[in-house]
Amino acid sequence: MVNKVLKETEEKMKKSVEVVRQEFAKIRTGKATTALLDGIKAEYYGSLVPLNQMANISVSDVHTLVVQPWDKSALQAIEKAILQSELGLNPINDGNILRIPIPPLTEERRKDLVKLCKKFAEDGRIAVRNVRRDAIEHLKKMEKDEHLSEDDRKLAEKEVQKLTDKYIEHINELLEHKEKEIMEV
Repeated sequence: MVNKVLKETEEKMKKSVEVVRQEFAKIRTGKATTALLDGIKAEYYGSLVPLNQMANISVSDVHTLVVQPWDKSALQAIEKAILQSELGLNPINDGNILRIPIPPLTEERRKDLVKLCKKFAEDGRIAVRNVRRDAIEHLKKMEKDEHLSEDDRKLAEKEVQKLTDKYIEHINELLEHKEKEIMEV
């Protein structure tokens, strides 16, 4: 019973870390990466469709993304979606594909991105702590319902705290890595 609670807690904490990792992947660092376009959807036959379901997205060099739609008629819609995104990218349309130059980041923009990363990391840490809180409440309820002794509950709480520390440290490592990547000129 306690193992089930610990396992569920760890799964939820892993998901929290994964969300932070995905948010970091979307943040532009001055290098071209296909993950930059992950959150963008374009209008296609009346519905919003993620770009990676409409086109082949690749990195042609360190500072250029290439978007090659499977249906050439979608090219304008994809270009419009990229222009309207908050990424500040200007695709070059040659009639068949979009080339997206990734401009180098200014110092001010880098600092803003680091702040954004810190916010995502803090949100992730809060999510991990909320999972810890829920797990401890669940353990206390199990003790109250007499499915668990006080000693077993305290041991389980220590395990939950170890998991919390482990995943918060993981988020901190991700943040540190992303900060270095952003500030690298």
